[in-house]
Amino acid sequence: MHRPFDESVRPHPTGDVPGPWYGGGELDPAQVDPVVLGALLDRHGWRRRGGAAGRYARWTPPGHAAGGTSLLVPESLSFPDCEDLLGEALTALARSAAPSAREVLVGLTVPSDEIRWWRDVPQGPSGAASWTVQEQLRAAARQMLMAAALAARGRAGYYGARHRRQAQAALEGVLVGPAPGGRSLTAFVPVQTGRAVVVRLYHALQAARDAADYQRATGGMEAFDAAVEAGVSRELTEAVIALVRGAEGARIALEWSPAAGVPQGCAPRNEPVEFSPGDLPALREAGARYLTDEPSVPVRITGTVVRMRRSGPRGAGTVRLRVLAGAEVPHVRVALDEDAYRTAGHAHLVGLPIRVVGRLESRGGFRRLTDASNVVPVQVDDAERDRLMKSLQENLDFFEEACQGE
Repeated sequence: MHRPFDESVRPHPTGDVPGPWYGGGELDPAQVDPVVLGALLDRHGWRRRGGAAGRYARWTPPGHAAGGTSLLVPESLSFPDCEDLLGEALTALARSAAPSAREVLVGLTVPSDEIRWWRDVPQGPSGAASWTVQEQLRAAARQMLMAAALAARGRAGYYGARHRRQAQAALEGVLVGPAPGGRSLTAFVPVQTGRAVVVRLYHALQAARDAADYQRATGGMEAFDAAVEAGVSRELTEAVIALVRGAEGARIALEWSPAAGVPQGCAPRNEPVEFSPGDLPALREAGARYLTDEPSVPVRITGTVVRMRRSGPRGAGTVRLRVLAGAEVPHVRVALDEDAYRTAGHAHLVGLPIRVVGRLESRGGFRRLTDASNVVPVQVDDAERDRLMKSLQENLDFFEEACQGE
């Protein structure tokens, strides 16, 4: 089971006027680039309906007639009244009930690349989606973002528990806004902290699409093997499967922040990448292949003992370590012989971590260390030792039982 990362994706705000969520107050018109504003309006379906040539453009919301509410957006900052026009446009956007207005404000306040997911599912009453359908969409989107963040850390066919803390940290600033009807979802990934994630997703989705086409045409899986270098992994194939399962099809579209420009090696305009139920067999086979082919990793781990277990007062046992260094996983289980088990117990009792050499096994998600050897206590500074000793005192009864055997 993969841990959810809801805490890494903040919900789209509610309310009529920008508040602290938008960066501590209202947008300053002097800091808004009208070219960026125009690009965002165009992206989100606003229609340009003329204006004074070379001075300003008139924009109306999606679906509105020519006589409806409109924005006057200056063509540049070179005219005396441009800040007044921008201020009026920002106020109108903040007060607008149109979801697209919110998305434009997000892009202005936090320069973000946008990822949009669609699932082709039957509509419910008045075009709404069921609770289950909406949850499936959100869960699949979370999985896909996490897969991209993992791939941004390094390429692998299967990550398991590796790199998850770092990947979650890369998604801290992501904002999300559902579209009406519940059949689509948009994530706003800040360029400053998350562009590497979006770029990796861009390449990975293209590679997964090409590999699925190749497998369906030839029956061969070689393209999926090569796609690992582009960022495709078991985690990504599982995310795509979750997005498509129960739907007639799914699409993922990426749009680059107009304020930051197009990243190197990426197309300025991207057609949505589409997957259908016919792609599921190839994706499932690829995921299984990635799981079995990912090799174990030789490591030298430093960690603190958080659990000890053995069947009697003597003999070999198993310890659980909270990893401090040597592997990008939070915890590992290690089987130790009697002498090494005793060393681990003594190190914990005096408030010291241990160092152990072994192989991090892919089976079980890289949560188990095998062939353990060279178990030794590690010296730490006084502050860290005091913290470890405090942890021991809080769990003293448990460790007395563990060291004596069960």
